[in-house]
Amino acid sequence: MKQRIITGVIGGALFVSFVIIGGWLFSLFITIVASIAMIELLKMKKIRPISLMGIISLLSMWLLLVPTVWYDQVIPFSFTKVEVFIFVILALLMFTVLTKNTFTFDEVGFVIVSSVYVGFGFHYLIVTREIPDVGMMLVFFVLLIIWTTDSSAYFVGRSLGKHKLWPDISPKKTIEGSIGGIIGAVLIGSTFHLIYPLFSSFYLALVVIIVASVLGQLGDLVESALKRHYAVKDSGNVLPGHGGILDRFDSLIYVMPILHLLQLI
Repeated sequence: MKQRIITGVIGGALFVSFVIIGGWLFSLFITIVASIAMIELLKMKKIRPISLMGIISLLSMWLLLVPTVWYDQVIPFSFTKVEVFIFVILALLMFTVLTKNTFTFDEVGFVIVSSVYVGFGFHYLIVTREIPDVGMMLVFFVLLIIWTTDSSAYFVGRSLGKHKLWPDISPKKTIEGSIGGIIGAVLIGSTFHLIYPLFSSFYLALVVIIVASVLGQLGDLVESALKRHYAVKDSGNVLPGHGGILDRFDSLIYVMPILHLLQLI
């Protein structure tokens, strides 16, 4: 427990510091964090990061991750990031033929889904921080919703939880805890909005809070399902007492793209 607290305080302080700093330093920090997360996924699949498939996976993830300004400065062609990614997918499919299925269709799927999951997830975190005037506070707002949901769900689940939420994936989570997490997020998020309004109305803020809280829990379940599929307890051990990067960022990188796709932020 002591190690968990120390890691949480140091890691939290480091992350918050970079959110406050913003700019290219924040983008670089997130690029490093995302790279570690991708390596954790590769190791779950028992793929060496320094291998052909590992390098292709990292390059694909970086393509989707990097800010558009960085991409425009590095790539001399007029293709968008999505167009280049489609070329990568087609090349990977061709590679299955050239290797006579040594590199399989399933492995192509792993590269694509992992790149989108990690790359776009962290990309939209960077995009949110770059929103003029309110980017920093938006990141903190979403973080607060996710952290409050997790804490409220834990304490309510321990004290009142009786009905399992999804026992095949996460045996300890309960329906009561999940509802408690949403209620806690609404209370804390509403208070935040009253003190520092980020949205045009309270109703819009409420929608963002509920969506972030519900999908944050779903993002946690997605990663739990992933770990169960690959029969691992934690995604990694880079954070003593907490597991890996994916264990700590699973909700955030699931929520951020959806909030942007729904045009809520």
